[in-house]
Amino acid sequence: MKRIALLLMFFEVLSKILGFTREITLSYFYGASGISDAYLISLTIPTVIFAFVGTGIATSYIPIYSSIVKERGIEAADRFSNNLVNFLLLVCTLIVCIGLIFTEPIVRLFASGFEGDTLNLAVSFTRISIFGIYFTGTAYIFKSYLQIQKNFAVPALIGFPFNIIIIASIVLSSRFNIIVLSAGIIAAIASQLIFLLPFAYKKGYRYGFVLDNKDKHLMRMIYLSLPVILGTSVNQINTLVDRTLASRIAVGGISALNYANRLNGFVQGIFVLSIATVMYPMISKMAAESNMTGLKKTLSEAITSVNLLVIPATVGAMIFAEPVVRLLFGRGAFDAGAVSMTSHALFFYSIGMVGFGLREVLSRAFYSLQDTRTPMTNAAIAVALNIILNIILSRFLGLGGLALATSISAVFCTVLLFAGLRKKIGPFGMKGIAISFAKILCASLIMGIFARTVYGILITRMNLNLSLVLAIGLGAAIYFAIICFMKIEDVDAVVSGLKRKLDTTS
Repeated sequence: MKRIALLLMFFEVLSKILGFTREITLSYFYGASGISDAYLISLTIPTVIFAFVGTGIATSYIPIYSSIVKERGIEAADRFSNNLVNFLLLVCTLIVCIGLIFTEPIVRLFASGFEGDTLNLAVSFTRISIFGIYFTGTAYIFKSYLQIQKNFAVPALIGFPFNIIIIASIVLSSRFNIIVLSAGIIAAIASQLIFLLPFAYKKGYRYGFVLDNKDKHLMRMIYLSLPVILGTSVNQINTLVDRTLASRIAVGGISALNYANRLNGFVQGIFVLSIATVMYPMISKMAAESNMTGLKKTLSEAITSVNLLVIPATVGAMIFAEPVVRLLFGRGAFDAGAVSMTSHALFFYSIGMVGFGLREVLSRAFYSLQDTRTPMTNAAIAVALNIILNIILSRFLGLGGLALATSISAVFCTVLLFAGLRKKIGPFGMKGIAISFAKILCASLIMGIFARTVYGILITRMNLNLSLVLAIGLGAAIYFAIICFMKIEDVDAVVSGLKRKLDTTS
């Protein structure tokens, strides 16, 4: 698992760098403005509307496909896949029709502070971008299909064509017509499906028209998906409240919140999703075979791996929030006010990084056991808390209050998931996880103090951005040096594996 996760991390790093280039391009040409707010809402609406359906499908598809293969063979599993694809296209058509009829009310729901030109632009953008859900929906299926076939690399690469097309559309829109922005969304989303299909066919998938609403496996998947759909839709309510309140706090507030969230998501995408993506099919198979010892061991390793990478990132993001935002976005139309708003939000988002990461891993542990109800219930409780905190904290901290509310609710949800999972499967190494957490936190704090001190010295002698890069690099080196001497089991296993690899090649 570790080798594949490292490969996925490499791909995710490249993809996220390209994704940052996309955000930097948007910030350069449009800053944190009404246009960028309208564009982001038009990109968010189809994503949010369909995310809960897609997540439910992706989560339930893997264990059900695996069980069909075991019981009836690959041919029956592929027939189920085709039935799912066709059923999903019907659902997408219904969603598109509703989206086109009620575009303006939907935009007002997501951004109640929009008025005048910003509102009209967001409506125009959304009427085009809504068609992207056709491609998003089917892409969820083929990503999961390839992961079942143990092809993790291709799904990890779909961000490349997506980001390249988005970047091109932003540049072209600044030179020709603003509507190119929304056309670029459609082309970018479609490119993901086009990228996946040849590899799915290479693995043996063949499309056939099947539409059987009485298929017991489809019914089972819908049954399993409903709690995930409800849980994810509850999370989307949080996004809706965040965006609505941000649109009322300041012009460009949605954009600033988005940029900060993207920076936070960078860590999750590189470290957490790579680990969770590799872990999920493995523990799903273990759960199907009743191999609880293997499941617990794999889960414990995944949790420690997430902590190992996310905790130092949390400390670094909190210490260097403003310099990082200035380095990445501080040019073009992205002025000092935008830097201030974004860094303020990033600081408070960083508090919840570990919560976000562990929630992803623990939720998948429940899904592998075909328990989708517990994560849904916990998500609903956490989001209710989040909405209450959003309203309270935004009055005192503005955009930072929205980010802090999200972080607190993520940590709270993670605690609930830990308690629920221990109750469900029994002890899974919590003492070892806690000891590793304490060691990693200690090393991260030392790293943070060292990096901040070095930064303070360097800025008096050289360029601010170069000082930041050097300070972060030296801090990371100190962190990993300390970690190697702390005798953390998973770190020792990785180091031993690397030594064996080197001995083999020499």
